[in-house]
Amino acid sequence: MTRRPIIGIIGNAHSINDRYPVHCGGDMNSCAVAHVAGAVPLIIPADPRFVSVGELLDICDGFLLTGGRPNVHPQEYGEVATPAHGAFDRARDAITLPLIRECVARGQPFMGICRGFQEVNVAMGGTLHPEIRDLPGRMNHRMPPDATLEEQFALRHRVHFTPGGVFARLLGADSVMTNTLHGQGIKEPAPRIVIEGRAEDDTPEAILVKDAPGFTLSVQWHPEWNAADDPVSRPLFAAFGRAAAEWSRSRRPLAA
Repeated sequence: MTRRPIIGIIGNAHSINDRYPVHCGGDMNSCAVAHVAGAVPLIIPADPRFVSVGELLDICDGFLLTGGRPNVHPQEYGEVATPAHGAFDRARDAITLPLIRECVARGQPFMGICRGFQEVNVAMGGTLHPEIRDLPGRMNHRMPPDATLEEQFALRHRVHFTPGGVFARLLGADSVMTNTLHGQGIKEPAPRIVIEGRAEDDTPEAILVKDAPGFTLSVQWHPEWNAADDPVSRPLFAAFGRAAAEWSRSRRPLAA
């Protein structure tokens, strides 16, 4: 029987009824990993009290850097926290940022989504805007707060890709429609971050790490929504799954 690769899904700290702490991951993330990427979804408690980066690299073949309500702490990119920066999860920062750097160095695949997209830029030395809707000429990329899930994850703006780039070739298009559910965004891209997709208001939406030996595609939107049926999401997760499977085979050769 062929062994499926293991993709670690970065979990988010949450509190049930404001008193019972949990680490959780959205069902749609697990669905996309299992049914489109063809991998085993493993939710990770992103907290250095419980796991180390070294252990995660040994256990998992790839990582899904999920979205989340808390933001990367601005101290990680040399700025002072303000109320506009929102809530933080310093435990997640302590796991994901060094994890990204190690994955880049090793060629171990990851895909960043929303906060995960922002983590990739910060981990590699970039900075973030705390609230892009306050910038001149930018649209509001946040989700409608009181809408249904279907309305929140509906396609809302177009993303234009670099012609002939990695995203354009993978998706077979120079532009696509995407959802948008974020408040922060890239301010200064890290030296190795290549921006291959931008929204109509010039907000960075699709990136990769230059000269990285492994899969590093990351997006500001949420491709995990309806991933099996969406023509943009499916090829992204399928390519991520192939990269994780290749990594798994490379370090676990078949027994004679």
